[in-house]
Amino acid sequence: MRAKQVVAVILISASTALATMWGYDHYHNGKTYIYAQDSSKVPSNYAKFFEGKEGKTGAPPADFSDAASAAIPATVHIKTKTVRTVSNNLPKHNPFSDLFGIDPDDFFGGGGGMRSMPEMASGSGVIISNDGYIVTNNHVVDGADEVTVTLSNRKSFKAKVVGADPSSDLAVVKIDAQNLPFLLYGNSDDVKIGQWVLAVGYPLTLETTVTAGIVSAKGRTLDINKRQSQTPVESFIQTDAAVNPGNSGGPLINTEGQLIGINSAIASPTGSYAGYSFTIPVNIVKKVVNDIMKFGTPQRAFLGITYPRDDMSEDQKKEAGIKDGDGVYVMDVTADGAAAHAGLKKGDVITKLNGTTITTGAEMVGLVATYSPGDKITITYKRDGKETTSPLTFRNNSGTTSVVRSSVLDKLGAKLETISKKDAANLDVKGGVIVKNIIDNGLMDKSRVQEGFVILKANGEEVKTVEDFQKIIEKATGTVKLEGVFPGYDGVYTYPLRLSSGS
Repeated sequence: MRAKQVVAVILISASTALATMWGYDHYHNGKTYIYAQDSSKVPSNYAKFFEGKEGKTGAPPADFSDAASAAIPATVHIKTKTVRTVSNNLPKHNPFSDLFGIDPDDFFGGGGGMRSMPEMASGSGVIISNDGYIVTNNHVVDGADEVTVTLSNRKSFKAKVVGADPSSDLAVVKIDAQNLPFLLYGNSDDVKIGQWVLAVGYPLTLETTVTAGIVSAKGRTLDINKRQSQTPVESFIQTDAAVNPGNSGGPLINTEGQLIGINSAIASPTGSYAGYSFTIPVNIVKKVVNDIMKFGTPQRAFLGITYPRDDMSEDQKKEAGIKDGDGVYVMDVTADGAAAHAGLKKGDVITKLNGTTITTGAEMVGLVATYSPGDKITITYKRDGKETTSPLTFRNNSGTTSVVRSSVLDKLGAKLETISKKDAANLDVKGGVIVKNIIDNGLMDKSRVQEGFVILKANGEEVKTVEDFQKIIEKATGTVKLEGVFPGYDGVYTYPLRLSSGS
């Protein structure tokens, strides 16, 4: 009997690590938009669309040359450098120390030694404005100490990460340049299954590469953004345009040369292209980019419900009491959430949002991701066979419509608290910050800090409160040296905390 083949979903940036002693290769882990593009200013890279066409855009179905000509100058190669400093000291007691009076780790590079390992990675990006704003994947630039952008004409620029959204795997970077070609936004809601699309990028260390395929599905969810966020946003466009490591962050365009999505992942048993690639719809991209540029962080709308996974088995549906039917079954309603205020209850089936029909959870997530807290829409749902339409006002994750401002501590992926006076007295210190909880794959998690660690110093400065720690982190770049203790263990432990400076 033939062995069952395992297909993995892989984020498609390419990376290599270089070090003095070792190296390794791996895959990196109808609305108004305030920053909408000015459609009256057509970038020079679209000139071919207007030659002899009397102002009409478009391309013959079998000829993609004009679309490729528009996309190539606006697609960039993004290279990152990350210096990973690894500390070997862990909060553990080595029994050999008692036997021999020494710690054997000292003979093998342990005992608090620090090692630096430069890691180089690459991906792609899309210029979205003539003054140098570029959108790419979060996983391309996440944690990078240096970001370099190379244009199709081979000019290179140092770039700064303006902001990032792990939930949707998007990031905005900026280079200091003017009069750049850029891609015009399309409308991903208009994308049809079966239509031709082109993927553009810098795969496998090659120069700009264009591949063609069709849209094979919409509203796909893969659960890959759970690696980066506790509130993942996934509603991918699936295509069979060839995409490989290095294509991450590059554009998916239609035959009119308009941006309809950002390439993000592939499904593959080998790590390279094997038939399907997945793209973040441009309507989500526009929303996230605009929020980052205006507020510094996405203003994410929440319905305030729980719903079944799209791949839930029939047995699981039956066990949960979920009835079949078009729409999204409401398994529970969050108290004081948007859905609760609109009158929804457990057992309802959501069929439309603002008049748009939805049949799956991924479709619903993709549509909600284009709205902000405070936006007012209508929601249509079925209850006991009767369909009802009610007004709904989106809220944020805290149940309000207030603007959410990001804190530098939010990026660390950890819950931090100032230690109590009693605990400070027991540790014989003036104060400190205890790490209560660490989110998987956050910056704190990557530093090897463990829960229970009490931070006493950061970059040599004394830390007594969370506010002290925040002030130090806000002015820091690159890597911050954390010093502290673990209650119940002797000695001071040191950890490098690498910040996502991207400059």
